[in-house]
Amino acid sequence: MSAARLLGEALDLLAEHPVVDGHNDLPWALREKAGYDLDLLDVAADQRGRLHTDLPRLRAGRVGAQFWSVYVRSDMAGDDAVSATLEQIDCVDRLLARHPAELAPALTADDVEAARAQGRIASLKGAEGGHSINNSLATLRALYALGVRYMTLTHNDNIAWADSATDVPAVGGLSPFGREVVREMNRLGMLVDLSHVAATTMRDALDTTEAPVVFSHSSARAVCDHPRNVPDDVLERLPGNGGVAMATFVPKFILPAAVEWTARADENLRAHGFHHLDTTPEAMRLHAAFEEAHPRPVATVATVADHLDHMRDVAGVDHVGIGGDYDGTAFTPAGLDDVSGYPNLVAELLARRWSRADVAKVTWGNAVRVLRDAEAVARDAASRRGPSTATLADLDG
Repeated sequence: MSAARLLGEALDLLAEHPVVDGHNDLPWALREKAGYDLDLLDVAADQRGRLHTDLPRLRAGRVGAQFWSVYVRSDMAGDDAVSATLEQIDCVDRLLARHPAELAPALTADDVEAARAQGRIASLKGAEGGHSINNSLATLRALYALGVRYMTLTHNDNIAWADSATDVPAVGGLSPFGREVVREMNRLGMLVDLSHVAATTMRDALDTTEAPVVFSHSSARAVCDHPRNVPDDVLERLPGNGGVAMATFVPKFILPAAVEWTARADENLRAHGFHHLDTTPEAMRLHAAFEEAHPRPVATVATVADHLDHMRDVAGVDHVGIGGDYDGTAFTPAGLDDVSGYPNLVAELLARRWSRADVAKVTWGNAVRVLRDAEAVARDAASRRGPSTATLADLDG
């Protein structure tokens, strides 16, 4: 089948089964690049060259539901992390209020389905890192009340009760308080997100949770050996748990040749006084100069599809999804340059003889099912136990 016909098939499929994307860092980009001034960076207009995400390109990419990350950097701590998370939540709420014809607030699987029926993009919130709750289950409940429907247990650094994939092991996975956080998330109906966490933390969370988990933006470690990715033994547990691993597009996590290059590029940023996750214009100019002197290995649509192939083969097609991480990475794969690129990935899967039914599970069905299943677990758990008043000191000493 020709490339043009495959793309047409992809667009036809996505008209009925649009993309549910697990992770987009637009709110942090708006904080960094515009100080949350939504007039200065108006996503109703094409912001190509400044952002990966805007409304015209979300439409072009056939995105039907988006988890907006209310991430704050893990070097923020205590009340500073909590208040910054609240600012991120406020940013999403203001985006939804500003663009009601395009973006629909969503808290449940039914809300997501209703938004699709209305032709709007269902908008959910995900907190990226347990540092956002400052060791407080009451704060966790407050975030849930404000619409947060998943929490990534860590970001790049360990926290008191959980080990990160990219830090020196300290806890050994989840502490007793960390397990209580997971149980309280189950009771609320907040998805436990295992992207960014150490493999030991993944396994402890799977041992503890009553509800399906998600990996909001992680790929397969067997295809690219990076600690941010999911080992096969964990993928193999997803059918028993019911969860979904949502493949990310970040080149340094999916292309082996990009891992070492990115480490050197990040060090170049730090040497010039920038955080390695900085995507401001000044940081990007440094990146561009580094890339000119040291050509960057380029991931492609096929690179991402290789991960999806492997994740399907190990976990099963009912446990695979998509989490691009747009506006949270300096670089993106060729053909997936921004949020308009999802049809290219669907066309690649169809070219690899994925069935339409299986692709529809990856783009839409699996993520909506996990939301619905977590809601069912929460109804049962809430009927059996009330809010936990445990503290870090109580459980971890």
